[in-house]
Amino acid sequence: MQKKVLLVGESWTSTSTHVKGFDQFATATWHNGATGFLAALADSDYALTHMTAHEAPVSFPLTLAELQQWDAIILSDIGANTLLLHPDTWLKSQRTANRLTLLHDYVAAGGSLMMIGGYYSFQGINGGARYRNTAVEKVLPVRCLAWDDRIETPEGSYPQIKEAHAVFTDIPPEWPCLLGYNEVEMHPEGKLLATVAGTSHPLVAVREYQLGRSLVWTSDMSAHWLPEEFAAWPGYRQLWINCLDWLTENT
Repeated sequence: MQKKVLLVGESWTSTSTHVKGFDQFATATWHNGATGFLAALADSDYALTHMTAHEAPVSFPLTLAELQQWDAIILSDIGANTLLLHPDTWLKSQRTANRLTLLHDYVAAGGSLMMIGGYYSFQGINGGARYRNTAVEKVLPVRCLAWDDRIETPEGSYPQIKEAHAVFTDIPPEWPCLLGYNEVEMHPEGKLLATVAGTSHPLVAVREYQLGRSLVWTSDMSAHWLPEEFAAWPGYRQLWINCLDWLTENT
């Protein structure tokens, strides 16, 4: 039986203003950054459901029991505000559940959480992702910085394995480059598995928190920090399967 995984985030809407002499008009486009990830795992032991960023304020679970229907939850490029500000709170000034606290409780009770990097992961662009000092950060193997944590490496940067682990099973030894990542610090109870080569910055880290597990990959799952060459690399699919295998090993 396939294990159920909820991927939250990894979508966005862009607006453009087109100026043609005296005249101008606006357009809007919607983008799904999870397409390659979902395709890579389509025939795996994991049944993925993608909850896009614009769906999450309403649709992300509001109870622990609803969260516990999932074997693993992945947060990718979605800021804390999207989970904190249910429309009933934002628009109607009504009390609603703190879904960051629910995620903490989900992991503490035996759930599995992965955070994947991006402009709205960890602390994020201009500090806007805002996971520092939250209940979600409390379960992670890393700590968020107090400022804009993006490290852009347009020249390319490479993973460096620091410790043998099941996450790297059957991964080809030569990794493609990355174009950036979120800088974080290790939590004392986390285990560092890989850094960005030439730095001490964590790229892959894991942690067992109470009855559950957490894992971070501090770069992207797709553009722009993860180039097409990485997505086409044979290790791309295997890496995510290995991460989910370790996270859900006890479920």
